[in-house]
Amino acid sequence: SWEAIQCYSRRVRRIEKVLIANRGEIACRVMRSAKKMGVRSVAVYSDADKHSMHVAMADEAYHIGPAPSQQSYLSMDKVLEVAKKSGSHAVHPGYGFLSENTEFAEACKQEGIIFIGPPSSAIRDMGIKSTSKHIMSAAGVPIIGGYHGEDQSNEKLQAEAVRIGYPVMIKAVRGGGGKGMRIARSDSDFLEQLESARREARKSFNDDVMLIEKFVEDPRHVEVQVFGDMHGNAVYLFERDCSVQRRHQKIIEEAPGPGISPEVRRKLGEAAVRAAKAVNYVGAGTVEFIMDAQHNFYFMEMNTRLQVEHPVSEMITGTDLVEWQLRVAAGERLPLLQEDIMLRGHSFEARIYAEDPNNDFLPGAGPLLHLSTPSPDQHTRIETGVREGDEVSAHYDPMIAKLVVWGEDRSAALKKLRHCVLGLNTNIDFLLNLSGHPEFEAGNVSTSFIPQHYADLFPTPKAPSGATICQAALGLILQERNHTLGFTQSSTDPFSPFGSSSGWRNNILFNRNVTLQVGDKKVDVVIMYNQDGSYSMQVGDEVNHVTGEVEMEGGASFLHCTVNGVKSRPKLVILDNTVHLFSTEGSSQVSVPVPKYRAGVGGSGAQGGAVAPMTGTIEKVLVKAGDKVTVGDPLMVMIAMKMEHTIRAPKSGVIKKVLFSEGSQANRHAPLVELVEEEEQAEGSSQ
Repeated sequence: SWEAIQCYSRRVRRIEKVLIANRGEIACRVMRSAKKMGVRSVAVYSDADKHSMHVAMADEAYHIGPAPSQQSYLSMDKVLEVAKKSGSHAVHPGYGFLSENTEFAEACKQEGIIFIGPPSSAIRDMGIKSTSKHIMSAAGVPIIGGYHGEDQSNEKLQAEAVRIGYPVMIKAVRGGGGKGMRIARSDSDFLEQLESARREARKSFNDDVMLIEKFVEDPRHVEVQVFGDMHGNAVYLFERDCSVQRRHQKIIEEAPGPGISPEVRRKLGEAAVRAAKAVNYVGAGTVEFIMDAQHNFYFMEMNTRLQVEHPVSEMITGTDLVEWQLRVAAGERLPLLQEDIMLRGHSFEARIYAEDPNNDFLPGAGPLLHLSTPSPDQHTRIETGVREGDEVSAHYDPMIAKLVVWGEDRSAALKKLRHCVLGLNTNIDFLLNLSGHPEFEAGNVSTSFIPQHYADLFPTPKAPSGATICQAALGLILQERNHTLGFTQSSTDPFSPFGSSSGWRNNILFNRNVTLQVGDKKVDVVIMYNQDGSYSMQVGDEVNHVTGEVEMEGGASFLHCTVNGVKSRPKLVILDNTVHLFSTEGSSQVSVPVPKYRAGVGGSGAQGGAVAPMTGTIEKVLVKAGDKVTVGDPLMVMIAMKMEHTIRAPKSGVIKKVLFSEGSQANRHAPLVELVEEEEQAEGSSQ
């Protein structure tokens, strides 16, 4: 009850030490505000995060288990054990993991530890989407129709989908972050989408109860930041537009929402406050709405935690919401009331992911070869939990950083965003294309923005220039020379394009022919070693004059080179037969073709079978040796970076061998099955 909450608040002591039950960017974000307030921070870490940034930033750090989150960050007992052992007064759950876990919030209370979040009752009521819809309807918050019942049989859910009318959204009742969500567009694909959503929900939330609701075509995703205290006060800090998404996860967020009138803004805020007060909400929360083209809005869900995109709300209101969280959790009143919260300017947040936008945004685990960020100032924030050289783990979310900017108006903020993105080298080209699209600049956004403008956002990639190919060849030559002269501990790669000999000569004129791989094309390069130490490189019909050396700075290699009189200094990384060149203009990759006898399998996998698109765990094996499959048939289900991927047959044939079992881990590009065409199978049997 509200009286119990108020009574509890009077017993709360000052928070002097806080345990952050999370990792990465949000853990570092909480620690910065805690340090500013004089509050000591305690980190927890898994095997995979032993050397992570959040561990280094904390005042104390404790190991809590293996890399899989179920055995570490999701282990309530281990987190609470560290909280007690470290003498922490409070636990901040960040977002994800245990942040919306009713049982964890209740367990903290039982142990006398402050849970920095709302009461467990609010998490329970708003975390179960079916329950939250009933509460919101009673509170006068507009809702969208659907089925939120207890009968979870396939037959009942499919019948309700038919009643509601396709397309429908299938959602895990405890879902969040795009997990456990699928769209079924017809009766024929409903059961497949339902089973996929259930599997992902079980993996993410240990709960596979589903709801079905009408899917609104091309809606806007608008959410309101709310905040409540233990004294009955609740305020809204305006709305954010998070419409531009992939896989139901956000890419660029902004505040306030473009084109939203002051009257609609006030109605959104007031509806969100009614939602918060209906569950006696305490702390930071977000009420999410679907908005149609006429700016009618409907309650979607409430996230009972701090959101990834909270910095844009901070930028337009001049607040520190983590500081608010700590103060309110200690029993203090809200620092500002509604009439004191003023809207100023416009803010954007761009999420930087370790992923390939040109390959259906497929996440990529592995070492972070290069991270270059703009200098932060009062109008520019870089929120990250990684450093250059850190490993991006296959066990966790692929987001590695957030770029947050503020401007006096939307146009100024967007211009600043595009300028700052130039310093980032992950999904840089996609972010530049997206933020510079005329419809995005005009604020005409919806959750279908990416598919609607796909051709503009994913233009045919430009082939690297002759100068870039020369830079890559020069990098290989210099690396080979340094190996030969003993500048590094490793020996020259025997599969170098330059053969087994070093190829380095002093004042001897000779030519070499090499082949490099640029995308799916091979490029022949003729290299002449000149007596003055320079090189003449012929790429196609053009002969380029090239000079340069590798310079070391801060443990990194930079290629200080000149091609036809034009100087450049890209960062140079040579890894796994690929030359990576990073500069403020972007990144380029030029590969060394691997000899066939070394490749073992072709690009399509063992014996033409399927390969793992990324490092991950095999969740489900759907075929066995001897099975006949056709193109597109599902072979396996793989879980990687908190996402489910269905691996499908690249061609028709017969499964000769399944190479991985359920629960095993497969590395990126590892062959998963051996698949032969029926003719090959018959020929092999006759021999």
